[in-house]
Amino acid sequence: MENPQGQSRNKKKRLTQDQVRQLEKCFTLNNKLEPDLKLQLSNTLGLPQRQVAVWFQNKRARSKTQSLELQYRNLQSKLEAVLSDKAKLEHKVQFLQDELKRSRNQLALFTHQDSPVDNSNLGSCEEGHDDQVVVFDELYDCFVTSGHGSSSNSWM
Repeated sequence: MENPQGQSRNKKKRLTQDQVRQLEKCFTLNNKLEPDLKLQLSNTLGLPQRQVAVWFQNKRARSKTQSLELQYRNLQSKLEAVLSDKAKLEHKVQFLQDELKRSRNQLALFTHQDSPVDNSNLGSCEEGHDDQVVVFDELYDCFVTSGHGSSSNSWM
């Protein structure tokens, strides 16, 4: 609407840098605008109370948006780290599956031979098991610790 002098009644007044600084300072102390503070800021800054209220409302909205963007970037960063860890673990699983397959194949070779297993290859793992059958886990542990298997860090 226009008043009798032909000026726009809702003409928007731009804030000065000093006004913005003071509003920002008040916002950092309290992002909710109490009626007393609104009146005080309005008088101090020479602005209508409605303009002060709208500035606080807009600032809260911008602040919330910035906070959400920051949370999104943090989540995105965490997701990338988790995906990287997942890929490393998948690689490790594949390596261990391959090593287990090789060990099973070697165990199959040992168990299908007509001649007895050469105990010298087992080192100290066979001590105390003279006529007993070494179970797979014990044989595997013995195989790995005696240096016949891959090093545990070779998958990295």
